[in-house]
Amino acid sequence: MSRKKPPAPVFQTPIYETHCHLDRLKQAPLPALLQQAETAGVERILTIAVEPEDQQTVLDLADAYPQVFATQGIHPHDAEKMDAAVLEQMCQSLAHPKVLAVGEIGLDYYYDHADRAVQRQVFSTQLARAAERDLPVVIHTREADDDTRAILAEHAPELRRKGVIHSFTSSQALADFCLDAGFLLGFNGIITFNKADNVRAVLRNTPADRLLCETDAPYLTPVPWRGHENAPHHLPWVLQRMADELQLAAETLAEHCRANAWRLFHQQEPPAAA
Repeated sequence: MSRKKPPAPVFQTPIYETHCHLDRLKQAPLPALLQQAETAGVERILTIAVEPEDQQTVLDLADAYPQVFATQGIHPHDAEKMDAAVLEQMCQSLAHPKVLAVGEIGLDYYYDHADRAVQRQVFSTQLARAAERDLPVVIHTREADDDTRAILAEHAPELRRKGVIHSFTSSQALADFCLDAGFLLGFNGIITFNKADNVRAVLRNTPADRLLCETDAPYLTPVPWRGHENAPHHLPWVLQRMADELQLAAETLAEHCRANAWRLFHQQEPPAAA
């Protein structure tokens, strides 16, 4: 017999899902999953592009659903797929009215799916394009703190709107550098994992006005839903655990995270909750 799950946390403040991959969800038809997200209080969803093949897919999803927005960018795993044609198409798509950021871009030396020199070049190129288009960036970094810091130190002054280091699992030193440079940090279900004390420590050292909440669905499902595919409707569990770690009222943190997301991605204060 499976153990009964506790009731989901409920928030009066609408929740902004700042990082997921709607095109990769498999557990149910997408309209049903979006309805579940709405029921859970999720007002907006940013679905993230990672490889050349899904750039148009995320745009189509953003066009199909009013609450869905998108990014354009090549993940470090797929850096070797970047060529002149891919870059040109990406740059054209950045003008789409529902594209809010350049991402997911960065460095990943844990898996090394792409040559590290190529990763660095592609990361730098996309940061430069974001600066040219005055868009924020969504950054992935894993086991690459030194090179991430060096590249951001070069490009951050040109990035007026900065961006977010998503799914932050790196060192406190990199967190401090990124916060000092004006970036936000994104946290997800990893903070509920037993062996993630280091991530929770960084979270506790991050001011509430510099935080974003995300799922990275279908990956990184939070406790108590481990073993199930992740989805945006699990976001309240992440937000509640963040509030617990920060010793903040959950509703207060929800207000901070919502305002942070609207300022970063829309350059405005959030609308009044319905």
